[in-house]
Amino acid sequence: MLLQRLTLCSRIPPDSLRHVRWLLTRPLLQAPQGRAHGSSFAHRGELRQAKRIVVKLGSAVVTRGDECGLALGRLASIVEQVAMLQNQGREMMIVTSGAVAFGKQRLRHEILLSQSVRQALHSGQNQLKDMSLPVLEARACAAAGQSGLMALYEAMFTQYSTCTAQVLVTNLDFHDDQKRQNLNSTLQELLRMNIVPIINTNDAVVPPPEPNSDLQGVISIKDNDSLAARLAVEMKADLLIALSDVEGLYNSPPGTDDAKLIDIFYPGDQQSITYGTKSRVGIGGMEAKVKAALWALQGGTSVVIANGTHPKVTGQVITDIVEGKKVGTFFSEIKPAGPTVEQQTEMARSTGRTLASLHPDQRSEIICHLAELLTERKEEILAANKMDMDLAVNAGHLPPAMLKRLSLSPAKLNSLAIGLRQIAVAAQDSVGRVLRRTRVAHNLELEQITVPIGVLLVIFEARPDCLPQVSALAIASGNALLLKGGKEAANTNRVLHQLAQEALSMHGVKEAIQLVSTREEVEDLCRLDKMIDLIIPRGSSQLVRDIQRATKGIPVLGHSEGICHVYVDVDASVDKVIKIVRDSKCDYPAACNAMETLLIHRDILRTPLFDQIIDMLRNERVKIHAGPRFVSYLTFSPSEAKSLRTEYGDLECCVEVVDSMQEAVDHIHKYGSSHTDVIITENEDTAEQFLQQLDSACVFRNASSRFADGYRFGLGAEVGISTARIHARGPVGLEGLLTTKWVLRGDGHTAADFSENGTMKYLHENLPIGQPLAGQRDSN
Repeated sequence: MLLQRLTLCSRIPPDSLRHVRWLLTRPLLQAPQGRAHGSSFAHRGELRQAKRIVVKLGSAVVTRGDECGLALGRLASIVEQVAMLQNQGREMMIVTSGAVAFGKQRLRHEILLSQSVRQALHSGQNQLKDMSLPVLEARACAAAGQSGLMALYEAMFTQYSTCTAQVLVTNLDFHDDQKRQNLNSTLQELLRMNIVPIINTNDAVVPPPEPNSDLQGVISIKDNDSLAARLAVEMKADLLIALSDVEGLYNSPPGTDDAKLIDIFYPGDQQSITYGTKSRVGIGGMEAKVKAALWALQGGTSVVIANGTHPKVTGQVITDIVEGKKVGTFFSEIKPAGPTVEQQTEMARSTGRTLASLHPDQRSEIICHLAELLTERKEEILAANKMDMDLAVNAGHLPPAMLKRLSLSPAKLNSLAIGLRQIAVAAQDSVGRVLRRTRVAHNLELEQITVPIGVLLVIFEARPDCLPQVSALAIASGNALLLKGGKEAANTNRVLHQLAQEALSMHGVKEAIQLVSTREEVEDLCRLDKMIDLIIPRGSSQLVRDIQRATKGIPVLGHSEGICHVYVDVDASVDKVIKIVRDSKCDYPAACNAMETLLIHRDILRTPLFDQIIDMLRNERVKIHAGPRFVSYLTFSPSEAKSLRTEYGDLECCVEVVDSMQEAVDHIHKYGSSHTDVIITENEDTAEQFLQQLDSACVFRNASSRFADGYRFGLGAEVGISTARIHARGPVGLEGLLTTKWVLRGDGHTAADFSENGTMKYLHENLPIGQPLAGQRDSN
């Protein structure tokens, strides 16, 4: 009986006993519900529903690089993740390798010790001879290592008050009906008791695997891959996670030039895979893993193959997979109708290069045609927008500010069209513009020219007007574009994207702009560092922060906060103060360039101007939060600000008092976000000092903070406002989407020509600049 081969953990620390009893008896109110077995999950996002999970640990995962002993750091990370999922109410099972490696370590130690003792007895004080180790038989190693491996798992899981049990199986246990039922019953009972079964083939007695021994569609147990697949189907598991020493399944052996990681693998794609050699340890290989995965998939269990050997690189790989993140290769029976996001990115990059090579007039034509389509097809656009608005209103989730952003109108479309035509004019002198020209030597000329950045990913929330603006800027700058819009504007975005592609089609570059409409998570898109060159988030400060945290090696252009200040100097004009403060706060409170903190010079307190400012804010229904110094001047004050570093995004603001312009600058440097800051004063010297000392992206005198906008700056449109110190800063328009490259035109020159014994000398003469390259001037 298999129960006779069952070893329950028995040494639980006394202080953990009560917690363990609670874990075993608690009602699983928040446990995942799973799903009716028989069909696997269709999308990664559904993996969050997985209740019963099998984790298979390959030999390369659990063993050290020298193949003698276990990789304790990796195992500790894996145990922590499995215990966490178990304590969430999931049913976890582990199929593990490692007994042979653990036993090999023990037997080598014993043999070396034995040889040392024998040689010492026979040779007395003579120097020990070289000791050679015999070849260790795998079954003996497994027999010596099983108990130690299980003791290690037991000790690790005990740290999380999680109980484990060992189950050893062979192929015969699955072919014999009675044994298979016993195995199923044992595992079901263990799972019911909230115990994690640790399962392995009994390598001490298992016979060598027979080739092609699968019978009547039932996979034979040849290795732990096939064991995990067979066990997952037998136990009706929702998910099988197979960890190995590669990131997942590649279309060709990893390390070859054209090898690409496959995100989602479908059963019909087998012919497109070229397999390499198996890993350094273990008896399987990627081909065996794929065969086992497809068999489990056919049996109704979802499968992910991922890398478990680099915890510092891959992070919490098991929990990431269960959370639906794009990790490893996900096996799915349902193939989506459209291209994957990776295929979309490749199409965009390829077509984007053609877009960049077009004559400037052609790019301008595309943008002008898109502007015409916005007005000609406005009924179609507004009908789609009405669908989105109705859905949003009925759902009741969006605040008024976001509903306002979501809404489109004929006037808004006309304004968009005007902005696009401005961009079309600017596109005439963008790509290929010479910024610097130098005659390095005779017949050797160097030019620095503007070129597109490459592939842009723009992520925006419920603001469909962003799509045509960003599309026009990408076209003008010759960049490929991936767009990921909020689901709230799905219908409007779809129509606007169709119009953008229709405009691009006039010069055969339709695929240069792609709308990502799959179930792709934003965090997964941020990991495509080899395919995307720049990420531009358009939305809330929380969205920007989330993207900045999630991105893996891709620059992010934007700002996480818009904490804008208006400083009212002692020499300010009364009329200008009221107008500017009202406009900065009340024109569009949700905008990132709206005033969030009003700084007032101390001498203005208890003057008619101060009273007028407070009365105006109250009349505009602005809720005032008093800063700590402002509170000290008042007997009865408004609510005190919880923080001086707050972006309210609504009809609220902080009011604080400062003693001087210099103190205002220091306050802004300490609490601001380097976005936009304003001084209101008639004193020229004070104004110039403020403008020079403050290092925000936008610094204004006697003008509303709402002027921090690409359209108002004459950029036509903007992709966002950047507070970064590198590359573009402030409202980012067409210029911010360009980078440069160096072009050197020579006549057989070599570096040796300029050496001490060479015949040439450097001239480094600056030549006239500004003209486009000859290739850009000539019509294609």
